Amino acid sequence: MNRSTKVILAAGVGVSLLFAATACSSGTGGSTKTIKVGYMNYGTISLDNQMKSVKKDFEAANQGVRVELVPIKASLNDYYTKLALMNRGASTAPDVIYEDSFMVKSDAAAGYLAPLDSYVSKWADWGQFYANAKAAGQGQDGKLYGVSLGSDTRALWYNKDILKKAGVSVPWQPKTWADVTAAAKAVKANVPGVTPINIYSGKAAGEAASNEGVQMLLSGTGSSLYDTSSGKWVTGSKGFIDSLNMIKDVYQGGLGLSPQVTSSVNYGNVIQAQLLPQSKLAINLDGSWVSQQWLKGGAAPWPEWNNVMGVAAMPTQDGAKPGSTSMSGGWLLSVGSKSMAKDLAWKFVSTALDKKNSLAYDIAATQIPVRKDVATDPTYRAGNPTNAFFSTLVAVTHFRAATTDYPEISNAIQVATEAVMSGQSSPADAAKAYDAAVVGIVGKDKTTAK
Repeated sequence: MNRSTKVILAAGVGVSLLFAATACSSGTGGSTKTIKVGYMNYGTISLDNQMKSVKKDFEAANQGVRVELVPIKASLNDYYTKLALMNRGASTAPDVIYEDSFMVKSDAAAGYLAPLDSYVSKWADWGQFYANAKAAGQGQDGKLYGVSLGSDTRALWYNKDILKKAGVSVPWQPKTWADVTAAAKAVKANVPGVTPINIYSGKAAGEAASNEGVQMLLSGTGSSLYDTSSGKWVTGSKGFIDSLNMIKDVYQGGLGLSPQVTSSVNYGNVIQAQLLPQSKLAINLDGSWVSQQWLKGGAAPWPEWNNVMGVAAMPTQDGAKPGSTSMSGGWLLSVGSKSMAKDLAWKFVSTALDKKNSLAYDIAATQIPVRKDVATDPTYRAGNPTNAFFSTLVAVTHFRAATTDYPEISNAIQVATEAVMSGQSSPADAAKAYDAAVVGIVGKDKTTAK
């Protein structure tokens, strides 16, 4: 059974309810044309607010067109599953799709997304987008299947007061992984009732275990998952084993979160909306978007957050140049291949991603701008105290190998972290199992041992 089949089966009973809620096809309803916009509405409210705002703008500018917002209330993995199910039928497939960047190539290959090259070639705003943002929407065939909403970077969020109580100097900027674990051990020893550190791991964390977890670590070892020069996936990587050893040190060393949290589909939300605001977690390896929850009007307003929380770049393993590292991703808006109103769907996408709406969203969702005119707008820099810091990490950031195989590779990484954090496997054995899984996914000829 391949992974896509497993994903479909995993949706379970909720599928029928989802179809019932979205079974209104695009096209004409009386004299009104309707387009459906499918997006994730889980944990944070910035995207939901943005879609409501764009809907209002769009309908005002396009009389006779109605936008039906289809907010999908699901955690990350469940969102991918439900979206895949919706895309299987013309009556349920959205016209506009909120698409994770690492899924573009596989979803385009599956026939879910429509190419947008003919649209962007006539769009005056396209020249404002950075080259790497444009590349994020490309399919395996070189065609464009999505336009970026914004990007992100990742770093260490830390509670200043907790680290001070633990005897760690603030502001804190560790130079090696050993410095990170030393700070976590100091918290364990000196600040009872507080979890020292979170590094996303395990199946419940989904893509966060792969991207915010292993790949954030791996990018600091000098190793990689994918060799871009040969177009092959890397096996036998010492850096991969070292990354799993770091996860072992955290979870088998009593420094990480309890299984009650790490096995929950609400893993990320518990951290961002509860543990950090309640000063129950000292250090969190996470994304630039975290503070959107705490802003006025956010899902978990926390007026004092900027006084309590600090940010530090994630160091490389042993302090090797450039000294710090990050991972970047981001989400896009795409047009569904089954849409019967692609021109209108594109008009919605271009409205949502014009300068005004992009600036508003990048501030509200604490995104790294992908438009040049937004990145240089003083309003963006003033919109959040951490915007400038996270933007500096673009210079040391890395991107996922968003090939058609990546979703399955990511799943194998999640399995490896689950085995290590639970103590079921040693890092070396989990890495061997991962290598075998990679060969099974892509074939021996598409791997290279390093």
